[in-house]
Amino acid sequence: MHVYRSHTCNDLTAANVGETVRLSGWVHRVRDHGGLLFIDLRDHYGVTQVMADPDSPVFSEIEKVRSEWCIRIDGNVKARDESLINSKIATGEIEVFIRDIEVLGDAGELPLMVFGDQEYPEETRLRYRYLDLRREAMQRNMTLRSDVVASMRRRMWDKGFREYQTPIITASSPEGARDFLVPSRLHPGKFYALPQAPQQFKQLIMVSGFDKYFQIAPCFRDEDPRADRSPTDFYQLDLEMSFVEQQDVFDTIQPVLQGVFEEFGGGRKVDQDWPQISYRDAALWYGTDKPDLRNPIKMQDCSDHFRGSGFAIFAKLLEQDGTEIRAIPAPTGGSRKFCDRMNKFAQQEGLPGMGYIFWRDQGEGMEAAGPLAKNIGPERTEAIREQLGLSVGDAAFFLGGKPKAFEKVAGKARDVIGAELGLTDQDRFAFAWIVDFPIYEQDEETGKIDFEHNPFSMPQGGIAALEGDPLKVLGYQYDLSCNGYELVSGAIRNHKPEIMFKAFEIAGYGKDEVEKRFGGMVNAFQYGAPPHGGCAAGIDRIVMLLADTANIREVIMFPMNQRAEDLMMAAPSEPSSDQLMELGLRVIPQD
Repeated sequence: MHVYRSHTCNDLTAANVGETVRLSGWVHRVRDHGGLLFIDLRDHYGVTQVMADPDSPVFSEIEKVRSEWCIRIDGNVKARDESLINSKIATGEIEVFIRDIEVLGDAGELPLMVFGDQEYPEETRLRYRYLDLRREAMQRNMTLRSDVVASMRRRMWDKGFREYQTPIITASSPEGARDFLVPSRLHPGKFYALPQAPQQFKQLIMVSGFDKYFQIAPCFRDEDPRADRSPTDFYQLDLEMSFVEQQDVFDTIQPVLQGVFEEFGGGRKVDQDWPQISYRDAALWYGTDKPDLRNPIKMQDCSDHFRGSGFAIFAKLLEQDGTEIRAIPAPTGGSRKFCDRMNKFAQQEGLPGMGYIFWRDQGEGMEAAGPLAKNIGPERTEAIREQLGLSVGDAAFFLGGKPKAFEKVAGKARDVIGAELGLTDQDRFAFAWIVDFPIYEQDEETGKIDFEHNPFSMPQGGIAALEGDPLKVLGYQYDLSCNGYELVSGAIRNHKPEIMFKAFEIAGYGKDEVEKRFGGMVNAFQYGAPPHGGCAAGIDRIVMLLADTANIREVIMFPMNQRAEDLMMAAPSEPSSDQLMELGLRVIPQD
């Protein structure tokens, strides 16, 4: 017999009754039934009930066992009485009478319990992550993550892609976040960087003549943490292809991700149709470039109904350039109580409030109610109702100003309205491609033109587009959103040096600076670069959605906390004086 086990704790069934077996695992819990000791023995695969009575030759040793001790037992498989069968576990038909026991590792007083569903502070869970990971939900999440990655790899290979690895230590490259810098011992005063993404390398792979590339790639960014973003590192399904257009990338990645969500989505509906929505329409309709399409609400511009109206706040606002009034329809939200609740929501978000109209049945017909309705009159309220397609029992909420100032709050309000009114389909994965991103934006105070989005995307219209108004230039850049989260980002790359230099010149970057900062890629493009494009899908966020959790740390094995600290390993830590001397560094104390 094997030194530690003949079976896992999920293997034994009624077919094994009468056999002598050996199991190893952790003591999930101990139950004392008046001289009968029952232990739920747990390993990665499942749980088996083992038991002993005073006739067991090791009963006195079994009495000492406590939760989370790691033990090995030998025993005889017995059938449970029919009334005691536990149909919730695979081994519920049997139990094992203990004949011998060996303590493989005892445990001290536990800072958190593995058995049960007790809630613990996240700091405690991260400090004792090895215990937290023993819990059933965490074992399930990490297994899911591993299975998702394996599925992605299989699907990419099936599509003719090969996996290639790119460097982890490289040069600093602006990808929209701060780099993690690594000091060089051999080159004092110089620094490497951990890659924010394999962006430049995967483009160079295309220049090198490899037609299709993918990688399960680690990425490192020194970012402020959020619930759906790790503050230090994350993994993505990274891919690139040569001789492709935007639609080719969509047609490649959609069946991969759709298949993953169908395979691991737990029976939830996975949309087959992935609409393509322009960046500007997404901002108008949803207040965000990562809309949740499970919510059917679409915001609309209602500015014309308020121009010159009796509602002075909106009327005067619309006299300013670049302002508009947007309506958020709220089907079935037509009660003063709900409208007051949403008005309070707007105040909590830092706004003075949110105007509203709701429609009610007065017996002799429909009536528009609320402060706005009184100020703008029945003709305008009726025109608004018809535009929004609303009826009795419905409401609409209104926000005004320059769109960039209120879109974020409007998007949040849309989400809250959809959830509270039961309009959002919770049992579904809804995807949308966001396309036609503007490449440039203008600073309102300085008037300076700078990049709004990825500077390496090919401008639509090529170099001719860059000769006109830069604020009208759109890029072949795209994101994929699902249920309100950005899952994928990508672009058709700007592979022509003359277009790249012109694009950076508009944003105030000279040719010398571009060559200095991106010399490797610019030089490579001088030697017959093919048209190419690709994208990257965030694995952590995908698994987070599949695991039905809103906290990305629930699906990462050893995450940092919100302050980018590893409490378990005490990182970041102070270097020794010898280390600093060897690197030629000195730490300046912060005031």
